[in-house]
Amino acid sequence: MKKSDVLKLAASAMIALVSISAWSQSGQTSAASMGSAKAASAGDDAKAAKRANRELAKQVRTAIVKEKSISAANISVRAKSGAVTLYGTVPAASQIDAAASVAKAVPGVTSVKNQIVIQKTFDQ
Repeated sequence: MKKSDVLKLAASAMIALVSISAWSQSGQTSAASMGSAKAASAGDDAKAAKRANRELAKQVRTAIVKEKSISAANISVRAKSGAVTLYGTVPAASQIDAAASVAKAVPGVTSVKNQIVIQKTFDQ
């Protein structure tokens, strides 16, 4: 065989090898990008859920503040997937049940856990 034929054969083999390698890497890249797309989608879902939870807590807090029979200054609200938890203190026992009733009436609330307690004064 001539030297030029050997070089052509070697060059052809190298081109074939490089193209196979590039083809398999592009497949790996697309699989990796699919995984990162799923991770980004999960991150977007988590952000949307967090945003919805904050919005629901804000709506419940606003409803409690609007209720004149409740001293809402020391009440905080947390929400997670429609489940609302009320924290804090109020001066009278009647306000505890009133706060829970107001929270249950807010659209989107599925359950209410009431952890509000009666505020103790210095003389008690």
